Amino acid sequence: MSDWIDGRIPPEEQKPTVGQLVERLSEQATRLVRSEIALAKAELKEKAKHAGVGAGMLVVGGVLVLYGLGFLFAAGMEGLATVMPTWLAALIVGLVLVLVAGGLAFVGVKQLQRGVPPTPTTAVESIKEDVETIKKGVRS
Repeated sequence: MSDWIDGRIPPEEQKPTVGQLVERLSEQATRLVRSEIALAKAELKEKAKHAGVGAGMLVVGGVLVLYGLGFLFAAGMEGLATVMPTWLAALIVGLVLVLVAGGLAFVGVKQLQRGVPPTPTTAVESIKEDVETIKKGVRS
């Protein structure tokens, strides 16, 4: 393979130097990171699109459920109106709705109070214990 007149190996058959290998590694690593970032961007864009469509559908569904509940409450009121005056039926349905809403609000407030302030107390305590254990280990 050294058919050159002066006995040197042709450039295409020479082994790359360490510097050339490091340069190639750097280029390939950069290219790999860039392609991974591009892939992540494309994936996030696709997921965001699906999330947006899903959120829109949930909003429309929620609005339709509210209309449906309104019709159900009106039907309940009309049903009660067959055995009592209409004003009394409307009053009963309204009171039931207010009581249910009050119960839900009460439970919701209790749940919010359990989450405020939003500090991970269990994790903080665990970290403090870990720090104390490390301090004891260093002192020993």
